[in-house]
This record gives sequence, structure tokens and C-alpha cells, in this order.
Amino acid sequence: MSLLSMIVLYACGASLGVSMSAHDWIEMTVLILICLVPFAVLGIAIGHMLTPDSIGPAMGGGVALLAFLGGTWFPIPSHGFLHDIGQLLPSYWLVQASHVALGGHPLGTKAWIVIVGWTVVLAAVARRAYRRDTGRV
Repeated sequence: MSLLSMIVLYACGASLGVSMSAHDWIEMTVLILICLVPFAVLGIAIGHMLTPDSIGPAMGGGVALLAFLGGTWFPIPSHGFLHDIGQLLPSYWLVQASHVALGGHPLGTKAWIVIVGWTVVLAAVARRAYRRDTGRV
């Protein structure tokens, strides 16, 4: 689903005059896909923890909150409380990954620690939820 959304967004950008080298498009795409991994794992975990009727509202609210705190809706200031909270979330680094090819700063060690940390923790939660949901030990 992410790839489909990215293709549509890239096509819209290109049709509106966004011009980048092939290297920049590839770099941005790879970084975005890597930064999406914690969200995929979160989706698996929530899928095993909630009922089908409650998944939609939970995911909608959770994604909206992460998008808000990560700077998807508006730029996060370069200092202050919101900036400090944002840097602890994978959504912040997902937004930063999309800026790298547009002249932004490359993702540093802190970004990779946050992405890997969230992925590992959420994978453990997903594993536990899967085992509980399927009755496997």
C-alpha cells in the first residue's frame, strides 16, 4: 500500500514540476521505506490485539497523533518541547527522510536508533500479541 501511495505522490510531484536526479528519487524512496518498517510492525501488533471493529478507529487516531507529533501536518520547530518529543518518534524521522533528497540533512545516528528501537520493541509486542491471539507458545 505504501508503494502505491508513493507512486501516486511521485507522479503528482513530477507532473507539478518536481525535478530531482534518479539518485535522489531512489535515496528518498529507500529511506522512506526503511522508516515505514516500524509502522508496518505496529499494524501487525494492533491487528492481533484489537477486534476488527476497533482496528479502524485505533489506527486512525494513532496515525493522526503520530503524524501530528512527527511534523507531517506542519513543520516542527527546531527547538522546544514538540521538537524533543518528535525526535523520539519514527514519524518524525519518516518526515525527515522525505526531506533528505530535497537538500535536508542526512539521517544521523539518533534517527537510526529511534527507527531500529521502535522496530525492535514493536516486533516484540507483535510477536507476543500473535502468540496470544493464535494460542501458540
